[in-house]
Amino acid sequence: MADNTPVNGQITDAVTQSNVKVVAEAPAQAIASLYQVASHSAGLSLQNAVQSQQALNQISTAVVSKAVALIMSIGEST
Repeated sequence: MADNTPVNGQITDAVTQSNVKVVAEAPAQAIASLYQVASHSAGLSLQNAVQSQQALNQISTAVVSKAVALIMSIGEST
């Protein structure tokens, strides 16, 4: 830095180091944010898969009940 500046050199160095620290940490924070978003979407996908499976299990139970009722009614009609 030039010696004829009205600002103390220690102050400008401290500001410069803070700026360099922020710029240096930005990529790591961006990747951390990306990992958080990716893991959240994977969790939501698993939750949706479980919900779909539970819904299909309920439908399956209803279909089996109806099929058993139809099989049982075959003997009654004759």
